Amino acid sequence: MVKNLEHMLLLQLCVTVASQICVVLFANQRFLPEIRDAFVNAVDKGNIRTMPNRSMPADPQPTPGALLMGDAFNMRHPLTGGGMTVALSDIVVLRNLLKPLQDFRDAAALSRYLESFYTLRKPVASTINTLAGALYKVFSSSPDQARKEMRQACFDYLSLGGVFSNGPVALLSGLNPRPLSLVLHFFAVAIFGVGRLLAPFPSPKRIWIGARLISGASSIIFPIIKAEGVRQMFFPATVPAVYRAPPVD
Repeated sequence: MVKNLEHMLLLQLCVTVASQICVVLFANQRFLPEIRDAFVNAVDKGNIRTMPNRSMPADPQPTPGALLMGDAFNMRHPLTGGGMTVALSDIVVLRNLLKPLQDFRDAAALSRYLESFYTLRKPVASTINTLAGALYKVFSSSPDQARKEMRQACFDYLSLGGVFSNGPVALLSGLNPRPLSLVLHFFAVAIFGVGRLLAPFPSPKRIWIGARLISGASSIIFPIIKAEGVRQMFFPATVPAVYRAPPVD
């Protein structure tokens, strides 16, 4: 499972750094002979097409008679392939909210009731959104030595097996929709990276890189959490909309 996860991450990373990875594959003679000439011609002509990746944190705009969900409402980086997971989770949340309703004619009352949807979807959506954004920044090409250490620490952490691989896989798949668990695993990777960096004998340079690794991890994940909404992510029970009762017929 760990090997499959590594392959999945590397394959999806190819979307964002395709040209660099393709050059590596070409250098290692891994291209099929049938496509080598076409690849060389494309590189020589500069005819390589790219598609920008966008993120759009959820910004609820309750509107009577309409409700946005899936990528129309909230986009994340496609690195982890979490868009469909979030969309299907949104459908389940909405289905559960609509189940007790018998009358849909009062659009204004229905819109007020469905405001709870935006908070109830947060555990799954924010976990996958944060993970996608964080992994994208970790695996993006960078000459920073601390970032390189963080990337290697991710794979070494997964290779430990047990909870160290099952936990991240559950987060990736949406089976563990707990943002706090994501934060704990993310910083566990960072701390693990510092430990492997300092072993067996720490040096001033390694200590400095380790400090930058922890600082870099913080600068990656905290802005994403802020954009997602700290209160809705970690304290959804404090949001009044969660307790909205269905409109009375």
